[in-house]
Amino acid sequence: MKDVQNTQDTRNVDIQKVGIKHIELPLTIERKNASNKVVYATARVCVSLPRAYKGTHMSRFVEVLNEWRTKKLLGVDIKGCLEKIIKKLHAKSGELEFDFKYFIDKESPVTKLSAPMCYDCSFEGIMDGDDYKFILGVKVPVTTLCPCSKEISQYGAHNQRAMISVKVSYDESEHIWLEDLIELIESCASCPLHPLLKRQDEKFVTEQAYENPKFVEDVLRDVVVKLRNHPTIKSFEVDCEAFESIHNHSAWAYQAE
Repeated sequence: MKDVQNTQDTRNVDIQKVGIKHIELPLTIERKNASNKVVYATARVCVSLPRAYKGTHMSRFVEVLNEWRTKKLLGVDIKGCLEKIIKKLHAKSGELEFDFKYFIDKESPVTKLSAPMCYDCSFEGIMDGDDYKFILGVKVPVTTLCPCSKEISQYGAHNQRAMISVKVSYDESEHIWLEDLIELIESCASCPLHPLLKRQDEKFVTEQAYENPKFVEDVLRDVVVKLRNHPTIKSFEVDCEAFESIHNHSAWAYQAE
């Protein structure tokens, strides 16, 4: 049958990225101190396309993803998958990203009752020639309590849920567990969130946040300092958004290094 994608194109335009996105698939993830986990993931994968080719071969992306979805990914293992995609499609560069929900069993602070906590996570690989970069991403919901509100009020202080989004990159010879990165981020908030709280726990987290007030700027700076001092992380991006309880807008801070 005629291969239309391989026919000549005369418009003289190299395409930087072409591929597929929002493809749903089960993905096997290795976990810290636990058995491997199959998660629901959505993938985005693309390659460069030279100006001479009319189109890429979309089915080949799916073929490789289907092969690699059971390979117990640790994140940096994405390099092998991406290399195969680039080779199969005769490209010079490519990108592959998996977005998925990751559950960690988390205990309440006083009663020690355990329930699963959900985090939005991502593995991303970027390859251009021989250069490869892996990016680990996670979004961590936390509590923040306003220092100004605490200072000026006779009693109480407004608090709110906030989302800290972090992306980190490190050498492929190294590894960072999602569990450790999440714990690092949660330690920078006024108080972490818990999926299950009894009254004793609620008292504890309310008082913990009150004794640890933080602006969105404070949270961001604390995360940045810890990421700067991390022995494995080479570069990072931090986005912190507080969904204000007394305003109809969010407070927001961002840093990339």
